[in-house]
Amino acid sequence: MKTCCMACLCPCIAFGRISEILDKGSTSCGASGARYILIMCITGFPGLYSCFYRSKLRKQYRLKGGCCGDCMRHLYCEICALTQEYRELQNRGLDMSIGYIYAGWHANVEKNQGLAMAPVVEKGMSK
Repeated sequence: MKTCCMACLCPCIAFGRISEILDKGSTSCGASGARYILIMCITGFPGLYSCFYRSKLRKQYRLKGGCCGDCMRHLYCEICALTQEYRELQNRGLDMSIGYIYAGWHANVEKNQGLAMAPVVEKGMSK
């Protein structure tokens, strides 16, 4: 419930945390969140930006699915897509609360014993 509420009330923070983890700390939560808000203000469809991170998540963790479906989910149900991606990363052992600062990515790597990729979860993101 907490994740869903955050994605609903502050999608830029949820997206920022997701993007920082997927970019392995090279992009900060603040920078990604700002881009998200800017795209939302200009186009009204922040899913135009965030759908690429869903595809990145699929590729990084070898999840089934396709780019077209990813974009459709973000365009029609942005909050649900962000919540699902956030939970997927949490289920893989990443601490999203420390992932929103640059040092957070490095702390997550150390937490997962130096692995650049969290362990595979059998029942991962399915849609």
